[in-house]
Amino acid sequence: MSDVTQAADEARQRRARHPALLAVGIGCYMLAVMAGMFLLVDDAGPLALAPLWIVHGVLLIVLIRKLGARASSTYAMIFILIASVMFVYVADIGRDDLTLQQRGEKVTAKVVKEWRDPAQGRKARDYNYSLERDGGTKVPGPAMRATSDLYDVGQELTVIEDSEGELRPQTPGQADATGEALGAGAFALAALGSVGWMTWRGSDSARRRDEQEGPGRIRKACKTMTRDHSTQDEQEEKLREALRTYPAGRCGYIEVAPEEFLDLTHGRAARIAWEVGLRAEAMGNRGAWRFKETVLEEVPHD
Repeated sequence: MSDVTQAADEARQRRARHPALLAVGIGCYMLAVMAGMFLLVDDAGPLALAPLWIVHGVLLIVLIRKLGARASSTYAMIFILIASVMFVYVADIGRDDLTLQQRGEKVTAKVVKEWRDPAQGRKARDYNYSLERDGGTKVPGPAMRATSDLYDVGQELTVIEDSEGELRPQTPGQADATGEALGAGAFALAALGSVGWMTWRGSDSARRRDEQEGPGRIRKACKTMTRDHSTQDEQEEKLREALRTYPAGRCGYIEVAPEEFLDLTHGRAARIAWEVGLRAEAMGNRGAWRFKETVLEEVPHD
């Protein structure tokens, strides 16, 4: 095995090992942030945590870019951030249900008043119910709430009341936190799955770079067969001219054949396209290089 081949194999092994360790570290960091936000949201409130979420997003995009798939890192950060916020929101609802189950007491109460939230644009108007126990004692805590008209004035029902009067009374079915626990777990898994996906994308990008930056034997053979003796500078100028003059085809993309530019890598072609105001598409090329002003996933520049 030559020294060049051995060095390339060692580089691939390092890339295969280090991103896996980095991905594990990012996953642990994300879980720690979600747990910390979950603990803080009850005392600080969701709006007070907005600056912390912004800082978390900035750190997240820096870490994700180290996985290698830089073109998709912004979208992955946004998805992970949304999944993390939803985890905290759903878990916080589940925490209230669990607290009500632990310290609450089942009582029989009667609906004495019913009203809906005031209209606020397109926001849903929940139904509110004021409850009283036998003897006319008001059930402690805020009014019971439902998204639909479930009860009528004078109706008796079994509810769980908060002994400290902080939480809304709920029926035993409403206070079941199983759904919230499953939902929070699903959001956490989605965030972790996105890190795994970006790790795979990064390793795939590294593999493509290896293929493009490897020895030029195949390119030389192709140039010999096609009798194409143009230099790299000539091919770059030819590509610039093609990007300026070729008509847009399928879905508005300008398509060129890579075999016409044997001395250029896809990354170098992306750089040339960027200089003329276009972006190189990394997805769904099917044997061609595609360029457009806006793309789904941009090829990193050389």
